[in-house]
Amino acid sequence: MTTIGFIRHGTTEWNLAGRMQGQMDTPLAEVGRVQAGLLGERLRGEPWDGIVTSDLMRARETAERIAQATGTPVLGVDVRLRERAFGQLEGTTLDERMARWGEQWRQLDLGLESDELLLMRWQSFLSDLERDHGGKRILIVSHGGYIVPVIESIGRLTLESHLMNTSLTVMERIDDGWRLRLLNCTAHLASLKTSP
Repeated sequence: MTTIGFIRHGTTEWNLAGRMQGQMDTPLAEVGRVQAGLLGERLRGEPWDGIVTSDLMRARETAERIAQATGTPVLGVDVRLRERAFGQLEGTTLDERMARWGEQWRQLDLGLESDELLLMRWQSFLSDLERDHGGKRILIVSHGGYIVPVIESIGRLTLESHLMNTSLTVMERIDDGWRLRLLNCTAHLASLKTSP
């Protein structure tokens, strides 16, 4: 049975600033590095066979830190796991979007990649993954705007909550689709929440 662990990358400085990243290549903030290390410690005792990551720096560094902590090999870097393209919105804060396009900015055609195109990227990736690593347990490090529509599509569900940085979502392949085993779990970050 193929099992996929979806991981959203650690927090970046742009996350902290409320700036839309999309496919712009931004590094982890220090707190993102700590989060990735904590997730690595959590995963150390779990039997994962490999990691595949988006090619963007924030995802790659998250994957590398998990690999260092667990000894799980990084099997590859794949451009198909990149964040959704946000077009003209990339690099902007909410205030900047409101100033530039007004309150209705979400309704405008500003170059946002459609769910259809994003899910085509996913299906192409998944086909190769199942060919090369079918029946294995694979961690995929990607991005919130990518993981959410993928989970909703293959799991036939709607996410009610925001996907947290370094959250873990686990899905297992079953005969007629996928079964959700864990959703948006950040139990490994408990020590960050309790620190002063």
